[in-house]
Amino acid sequence: MIRILLAAVLVVEALGCGTPTYVPILSRVVGGSEARAHSWPWQASLQYQSGSSWYHTCGGTLIASGWVMTAAHCIGSRVYRVQLGKHNLAVSESGQKTVNAAKIIVHPKWNANLLSQGNDIALIKLAESVSLSNTIQPNCIPPAGAILSHNTACYVTGWGRLQTGGASPNQLQQGPLLVVDYATCSRSDWWGSTVKTNMVCAGGDGIISSCNGDSGGPLNCKNSSGKWEVHGVVSFGSSLGCNYYKKPSVFSRVSAFNSWISETIAAN
Repeated sequence: MIRILLAAVLVVEALGCGTPTYVPILSRVVGGSEARAHSWPWQASLQYQSGSSWYHTCGGTLIASGWVMTAAHCIGSRVYRVQLGKHNLAVSESGQKTVNAAKIIVHPKWNANLLSQGNDIALIKLAESVSLSNTIQPNCIPPAGAILSHNTACYVTGWGRLQTGGASPNQLQQGPLLVVDYATCSRSDWWGSTVKTNMVCAGGDGIISSCNGDSGGPLNCKNSSGKWEVHGVVSFGSSLGCNYYKKPSVFSRVSAFNSWISETIAAN
């Protein structure tokens, strides 16, 4: 009965997923660009508390009114909260919502000492469900087992650094990335055996990639009906730099974890 009810909830919410009120301006600017405000309304900022202040540490994706998906490596022993409906992290904005993390569940096979093993995914149960609005909307989960074809055009979003060693922007950024299929990304002159089939590679042109602070955020790709889906969770990049040739950003492949996502939500 729990699974039936959960499926009903997800179906209801999916009717409004992946369709932002403010349509993204999908420019192909080299190096990425500032996003149109609230055009990625599922984008979350995961923040930790230090003293009386809160600091952005990772991105995340709202996938249901009470759940945010992020990367397992973003989670530690700190106290966390999530901000939704944000564009500029430095100011208070109309339509934003700040919610404490009631519970955080990392994938049971995640091993912080074996990042290349994959399973770098976690779910955050919010202390309260958020009301969906023009600025806060869920993204769609792709069908189980879905594999993006080589050179599929997607977008990575986040408040991460614009370049290695650079400062993190306050405004949400977006960058176009082309998917690199597993056959290519697992070649010895690319990522080799470091990349597993439960991952997605995108980028590697030496120009655009995710960077520090983008971890946990979404790889946004449109499906055939025009809705956005979160196909990846930012996991890792090259130690040689954020924008390194033949070292694309690597994401946890969301479609490899559909069962775990639905079962975790049902059990919590």
